[in-house]
This record gives sequence, C-alpha cells and structure tokens, in this order.
Amino acid sequence: MSEAPGAQRVLEVIDADLGYGDLQVVFGVSLHVHRGELVGLVGGNGSGKSTILRAISGMIRPRGGSILLEGEEVGGLEPHALALRGLAHVPMGRQLFPDMTVEENLSLGAYLPPARERRAEGFARVYELFPDLHTKRREAAGALSGGQQQMVAIGRALMLHPKVLIMDEPSLGLAPLLVREVMQVIRRVADTGMPILLVEQNVTQVLKIADRAYVLENGRLVLDGPTEQLRGDPMIRRAYLGL
Repeated sequence: MSEAPGAQRVLEVIDADLGYGDLQVVFGVSLHVHRGELVGLVGGNGSGKSTILRAISGMIRPRGGSILLEGEEVGGLEPHALALRGLAHVPMGRQLFPDMTVEENLSLGAYLPPARERRAEGFARVYELFPDLHTKRREAAGALSGGQQQMVAIGRALMLHPKVLIMDEPSLGLAPLLVREVMQVIRRVADTGMPILLVEQNVTQVLKIADRAYVLENGRLVLDGPTEQLRGDPMIRRAYLGL
C-alpha cells in the first residue's frame, strides 16, 4: 500500500525469519509503524504474533531479516539496550506486583536514568491519561479491576517516555466490557501521538481502534491495510468476524 508523503517509520520489521531451536515460526514477515500511528498485528493462537514481539523487544534473536528503530538496526540487541533507545513493551498478562501500590508499580517503569530524571513528568502524564489511577495510587495494584490493572501496565511503560510502545494481548483474560474499556484506553494513548504496535487475538476490537492492521496466519502475513478496508474483506469477515 502507498504511504503518505513524508511519513516516518519509527519501527520496521523487514523479511524477518524467527523461531526457537530447530523450529521456525515466522517466515519473511515485514511490517512497519509510522510516527503517531496505531497498528494492529492480529491472528489466531500460534500464528506467530508474540514471537514477532519477542524479537522486536530483544527476547529472541532474528534468524534473518532486519528490525529497525528510527531507521537503525536493533535486531539482536538486549531488552535493556532497546529500552534505552526508547522501546517500551507492555507484556502479556500485565505482570504487575500485586502487593505494591499503583504508584510503586508505575515507578518501576522509570528505572533507567533518563526516565528517572523525568519521573515527576511521567507521573503527571500517566495520571492525566488515567485519572482513576491517580485516585487509586496508594492502593495495592492487586486490588484493582482487570481493566485498571491493564492501565497500570500501560502507564508503567509510558513512564519510560518511549518512542514506540508494543503491546502483547492486552485483552487477555478480561470480560467483554473490560476489553472495550481497555481498547478505548489504548486508542486514547495513541491519540497523544504515541506510536503503538498492538498484538491481539481480538480482531473485532483491533479493527475498531487501529489505523492499519496486519493479519498473520501460520507465521506468514496474509493481509494488511487500513482497518476500514480490512473490516470489509471477505476473508476477515468470514474467518474472524463470524459474518
């Protein structure tokens, strides 16, 4: 698909081959996220979505291809080095410390020196986006609803002051009403100008909030384009939307 003139790719995966041991899981996948764009990466269980995120965030090394952050090759860098370069990962399952307060959990996102120096600014930003978290900042994170816990996980990533945010299955384990709430939160974050790569099984919700999306099946991209276009695609309607 064509790009808008002057569009800047903040994150790019080019012809990536990924796997574990002797098992190849992802085959020649290419995708990108422009500055200020919310992009979905959707597909069923075992399609390779989380493997792509693990490669982007430095948890596994690509077997082939490139991963670029602001045009620089970062494939194979350690997660700590990627965080220093401005990549923040919201993990599957939220991974909060339930006995620590909301504010203590958020502060863990500002562990690197550049973010630590801007911690007050980070708190102000997170609490402006998520007023409920300010109200509950002294409460244990484990006492929050699933949707509020996901806000904490997103807020913790924002405390890094990242250049791009990648999110792994934020709707996992949430009731349908909370899923819609979390998706609205993600859209709100994107509307601040934060580039986001959102990995999800919930295709219906992603196609409602994302600007563009990629569809992954068995480790290969089978469709991509603006979400408005994908919502009308016969394969998407049949395989994912139940229409």
